[in-house]
Amino acid sequence: MELLIFGSLTDIIGTDKLVLETPQDTELLKVSLLKQYPSLEQTHFFLALNKIMVQEKQPLQEGDVVALMPAFSGG
Repeated sequence: MELLIFGSLTDIIGTDKLVLETPQDTELLKVSLLKQYPSLEQTHFFLALNKIMVQEKQPLQEGDVVALMPAFSGG
């Protein structure tokens, strides 16, 4: 699974892209990321799965692309 990281989250993670073993679902991905990068706990972020924003737990498959994006506001 490919994880793309955007905005200020690249400062926390230290890169704009990671290749990870595919977890079972997006919730397990979040738990793993928070464990590995505790500073994410203090940041509000969104996940997109294959270019579609997700808010609920979604299953992941090999080959999926997940984007980790900071909260943003429009104007």
